Amino acid sequence: MLKSFYRLVAAALIPCMLLAGVPMTAQAAIVSTEQALVTPAGHADRERVSGFLAREDVQTALQAQGVDAQSAIERVQAMSDAEVAQLADRVDQAPAGAGVLGILFTVFVILLVTDILGLTTVFPFTRSIR
Repeated sequence: MLKSFYRLVAAALIPCMLLAGVPMTAQAAIVSTEQALVTPAGHADRERVSGFLAREDVQTALQAQGVDAQSAIERVQAMSDAEVAQLADRVDQAPAGAGVLGILFTVFVILLVTDILGLTTVFPFTRSIR
């Protein structure tokens, strides 16, 4: 039985070893820097994100975070097409005032947890665990 197993393994390994020595072929062509870096879709996404960063309310928010708006736009121009496409999708999906809604939700959750822990008595519908 062991001899038949060795024959089976050898029968499988012989073609694998023979095919491993076959050289693989590859083809290459010269691509210019402009073709490699910029695609029409990537250019449109860059314009959309740059337009978003050029808005006055966004610039004030960036200034509040300590980021220069012009350097942010320059960084967007230096990103790859995939990164810019991901950022453009996030800009498109973000509803107006999402930051305010997120802050309000966070405050609600914090107050709810402190109410349940018995540290505050803000909501009448919660019962303290103390």
